[in-house]
Amino acid sequence: MNREKKPLAVIILNWNGLELLKQLLPLNSRLTRGPEVDLIVADNGSTDGSSDWVRENCPEVKLLQLDRNYGFAEGYNRAIAQTDYPYTVLLNSDVEVTEGWWQPLLAFLQENPEVGAVQPKIRAYHDRERFEYAGAAGGYLDCLGYPYCRGRLFDSIEKDEGQYDDAVADVAWASGAALAVRTELYLQLGGLDAAFFAHMEEIDLCCRMLAAGYRVCALSASHVFHMGGATLPQGNPKKVYLNFRNNLLLLYKNLPRKLGRKILFKRRLMDTAAMAMYLLKGDFKDVKAIWDAHRDFRRMKKNYTPAADGAPSTFLSPRSIIIDYYLKGKKK
Repeated sequence: MNREKKPLAVIILNWNGLELLKQLLPLNSRLTRGPEVDLIVADNGSTDGSSDWVRENCPEVKLLQLDRNYGFAEGYNRAIAQTDYPYTVLLNSDVEVTEGWWQPLLAFLQENPEVGAVQPKIRAYHDRERFEYAGAAGGYLDCLGYPYCRGRLFDSIEKDEGQYDDAVADVAWASGAALAVRTELYLQLGGLDAAFFAHMEEIDLCCRMLAAGYRVCALSASHVFHMGGATLPQGNPKKVYLNFRNNLLLLYKNLPRKLGRKILFKRRLMDTAAMAMYLLKGDFKDVKAIWDAHRDFRRMKKNYTPAADGAPSTFLSPRSIIIDYYLKGKKK
């Protein structure tokens, strides 16, 4: 696919998301296309007529068709490998954009060559004054690798009152809901880890960017609205499984070996406590999801080599959000 001298591609990965496309693509197309940007729908082997609908109703949107469903991670890898733009935004199909949303992201990447990825501020589609769970105003990992955000600790989600409207924030990870990346770096690092399939693959990518000496940032000058849970709702056992498994994998592969062993031992204890909590609640499917996640982590970790001892682990915060949230009562 030729880039026609445009610097930015915004790629929406779609799999059987016809209703979301009908709802959001016309608006997103109007607010995204321009002399510097192309909007692309990469169809992940859909069977619901999504591609035909895009051709008939949004002919201005470029369409890239994959032969089957490769999952979120590998689907984006294959789509980006077939395009030719210096910068790419990975945009979820359940995101509603706003006027001029892409311009600050592109300008920031162009003006800051040491930045590998940047996200806009992400608010909730259904509660538009609050942040959205998956990304909010930029993400971190606590001392045991649990992800949290500016604007969200566990299930406590803040109202956006401008409290994170600084010019730019350096973060540990940027949300995959609207992730702007330097395309060449993305490809050099191997893109999203296809073995993750979905969930936390963008955190893993951001950890690799940080290890390569790049910054990851969140920009309040741009904002979008994310539905969240359009594919798998929060609390779905499949999502629980993927989140637990992939969180363990990203720690194993990105942490120095000795530090990783210590943290993963503590995580096994904490995840056992989580299973006990679900068991007491009678959530047997979630108990099984965590058990299966640890089983498959032990199997899959053989495919990875941890970072060398002495390698930086600066993507981990010294903060423990479990202690802060459950013992100290901090919700922000």
